[in-house]
Amino acid sequence: MFIPRIFRQQDQRKCIELIKHYPFASMIVQTEQGVDVHHLPLVLQSDGEQLKLLGHIAKANPLWKQVEEQAPVLITFQGPNAYISPNWYPSKQRDGKAVPTWNYIAVHVRGQVTFSHRGDSKRAMLTALTEQLEAGQAQPWQLTDAPEAYVTKMLSAIVGFEIKVQSIEGKWKISQNQSFENQQGVVNGLGDVGQQVTSMLDHRQQAQTMQTLVEQLLTSQE
Repeated sequence: MFIPRIFRQQDQRKCIELIKHYPFASMIVQTEQGVDVHHLPLVLQSDGEQLKLLGHIAKANPLWKQVEEQAPVLITFQGPNAYISPNWYPSKQRDGKAVPTWNYIAVHVRGQVTFSHRGDSKRAMLTALTEQLEAGQAQPWQLTDAPEAYVTKMLSAIVGFEIKVQSIEGKWKISQNQSFENQQGVVNGLGDVGQQVTSMLDHRQQAQTMQTLVEQLLTSQE
């Protein structure tokens, strides 16, 4: 992923936070048949200092037969994103020098995948995934809510996998390359059209203030 310095997320904790808030990922892997992409939810866990992603695929999915153990994979997580109109930039009203763009937040994870057919590891993976995704429910569903015979049957129809994380990189493209007044114009524009503005602003506030971002940009250009 191409990441200009001004857009690079230096704080890995924020990348991890995004993974947890947006767990639906794209897993990209090279097979003998070509590049394969799978869309699926993943849960991030820590084993000491080693991070790992856990997930599963249908047993009918041939992926587990097509890749070797410890095969390299690329996982992408997409956070808030929105179209940015040049009409929102105050500077455009003065000189017309503005073009459309797209703001977005994304995290890429590289690692090695290992598949598992063991019932206990698949059960542990589903328990962890369910606990994370059900956390916001008034009465969270649990694996034990379903009849054991049914759970066992469903477990036999999936293949679990673990991805040992080797690297994480994040891109926070949220108008840091614009002037402070244009950044404010983007905030106002997103608010007017209701495009994921709350989430986008939350991530902005977790990083730094708009003014600090502008100062960083100016420093990088000196």
